Amino acid sequence: MNNKPVVGISGCLTGAAVRFDGGHKRMDFVMNSLAPWVDYKPICPEVAIGLPVPRPALRLIQTTCGDIRMRYSHAPHDDVTERMNAFADRFLPTIGELAGFIVCAKSPSCGMERVRLYDEKGNRGRKAGTGLFTAAMMDKYPWLPIEEDGRLHDPVLRENFIARIFALHELNALRAQGLSRHSLLAFHSRYKLQLLAHHQAGYREIGPFVARLHEWDDLDAFFVRYREKLMAILRHPASRKNHTNVLMHIQGYFHRALNSRQRAELREVILGYRAGRLPILAPLTLLKHYLAEHPDDYLRSQNYFEPYPDTLGLRLAIT
Repeated sequence: MNNKPVVGISGCLTGAAVRFDGGHKRMDFVMNSLAPWVDYKPICPEVAIGLPVPRPALRLIQTTCGDIRMRYSHAPHDDVTERMNAFADRFLPTIGELAGFIVCAKSPSCGMERVRLYDEKGNRGRKAGTGLFTAAMMDKYPWLPIEEDGRLHDPVLRENFIARIFALHELNALRAQGLSRHSLLAFHSRYKLQLLAHHQAGYREIGPFVARLHEWDDLDAFFVRYREKLMAILRHPASRKNHTNVLMHIQGYFHRALNSRQRAELREVILGYRAGRLPILAPLTLLKHYLAEHPDDYLRSQNYFEPYPDTLGLRLAIT
C-alpha cells in the first residue's frame, strides 16, 4: 500500500485547464502545502465522459417530477445525466483505496453542496444541489472524507479534513497488512483522545462497540462497521470545549510528576485556551514538553498530539 494517503481531486484544482471555459481553479494550499504529503488522483468527470474543452456550461435541472438532471444551459433538452451516471458506475469502484477527495465547489458534476438548481424553464432555484459525480461518490463511500476547495479556506474545516485523511489512510493500511484483534484494539487505543476531542457522545458509543470485538468472528465485517463509526465521529470538527476536556484529561497524567508551580502554570494555560485568550498550540506545546520530560507510553502513542505532519502548520491558524 502507498506510504502516502492517496487523495482524489477535481482536475481543475490541480491547475489543469479542464473547466468549461478552458480555465482552471488551481488551489495553492492543495498544490503547494499539502502535495508533498499525499499522492493525488486527479479526475475531471465532465472531460472523462468525452466533453470538450472549452464547452458550454452545464446545469443541474430539477424536473417537475423532482428528478435531478444534468443539461446544457444553452440547450436544456441536451441531457448528459446518463453519461455521467455511467461514468460514475465505472470509475467509483476503482477508488476504494482513497483516503479523501477534494472537489470543485458549485460544479454541477463535482460540487458537494449548495449547487444551484434550475427548473425546466431555466429559472434559477435554490442552492440545494450536489454535483452528480460527487453525489454518487458520497452514496457509495459514505465514510470517505470529501471536501470542497472553497470550504478548505476555513482553518477549522481544513484541519478537520486533513486529520480525517490521515486517519482513514492509517486505517486502510491496517486492513492491507491483515487484520487482527490486537491491531484493531491498538489502533483504537491510539485514537481515543482524538475521538474525544471531536465528539463526546460518539466517543462514548464507540467504546462499548470495540469492547465487544471478541464477539466478532469476521474481522472484516467488524472493520467495515468500525470504519463507519470512526469516520462519522471525526467528521465533527473538534470544538474548544472538547479540546479543553481532552487537555485536562492529559493534565491528570502529570499530577505526580509536576511540582505545584508547574501544575498551576499548566492549568492556567489550559484555562486561557478555554477562555479564547490562547491558541490550541499553547497548551499542546506545554504538554508535549512535559511528555518529553516525563514519558508515558499511552500518551506518547496518542494520535491527538500529531494527527498529521506538524510541518503542515494547520493548528497555527486555529485560535
